[in-house]
Amino acid sequence: MAAKTHDALVGNQFGPQASAYVASAVHAAGADLDRIEALLRGAEEVRVLDLGCGGGHVSYRLAPHVREVVAYDLSAEMLAAVRDTAAERGLGNIVTQAGSVEAIPFPAASFDVVVSRYSAHHWRDFAQGLREARRVLKAGGRAVFADAVAPGTPLLDTFLQSIELLRDPSHVRNYTLKEWRAALTAAGFEAGTVTEHRVPLDFTTWIARMRTPALHAEAIRSLQSRMAEEVTRHFDVRADGSFTLDTMTMEAWPV
Repeated sequence: MAAKTHDALVGNQFGPQASAYVASAVHAAGADLDRIEALLRGAEEVRVLDLGCGGGHVSYRLAPHVREVVAYDLSAEMLAAVRDTAAERGLGNIVTQAGSVEAIPFPAASFDVVVSRYSAHHWRDFAQGLREARRVLKAGGRAVFADAVAPGTPLLDTFLQSIELLRDPSHVRNYTLKEWRAALTAAGFEAGTVTEHRVPLDFTTWIARMRTPALHAEAIRSLQSRMAEEVTRHFDVRADGSFTLDTMTMEAWPV
C-alpha cells in the first residue's frame, strides 16, 4: 500500500466533497456561526483569516462586515468551490490561499482576527496549528475557535473518537474543553468565553458527506447498538443512527 501524508489524506477526503460541504445545512447554519458573525459585525477595517475554511461558510458570513477575509484550506477543490460561491454571492473581498495550518504562509501579525470552525479535529499537529494562529494574529487581535468537543469521561470519549475515525480516516481528535484551554494557553492565548451547543446530526447525510464505505457505516451502527445505555443516552442515539454532538465556540486573545 502506497504511503500518504496526513495532509494528502485530508485533501483526498474533502476535495471530492467540496460542493457537498458548501451545501451542507449543518455547516451553513448554526448558533455558533451566528455568534461568530455577531462578534465581527461592524468591524469594517478588520482583516480575517478563516483557518481551515472548508466550504467557506464563515467567510461568507463575515465578508459583508469586514475589509477582507482570507479563506485558507488544504484542499484546492474546496478553495475553488469557495471562490465560485463567493463570486455568485458578490463577495469580492474573499480571497483564497492554500496551505496547512502547521505552516501558515503569512508574516507574523498579519491578521486582526483568526477564526477556525470545524477544522481543528483534522489538524495533524494541534499545538503547532494554534501556535501558528497566534503568530499571524496582531497584538490586540481576537481569535474564535468552534469545533466538536469530546465529553470529559473516557467511556464517552472513546466512543466518539471511534465513530469519528470510522466515518473519516482524516479525523485526528475531538478535544475536551479542558484540553482546548490548556492548548490555547500553551500557544500564547488567553482563553475566554465559551458557548456550548448540542448539534443533531442525521446519520445518512453525515456519512454521505464523507463517502464513508458501507463496511465502516455498518461498524458505526454496530457500535451504537452495543454500547452502554449511558453512551446512547448522552449522544441521544436514535434508531436510524442519528445522534447529537457536543460543540463549543471559544473566544481567545493573544498575550
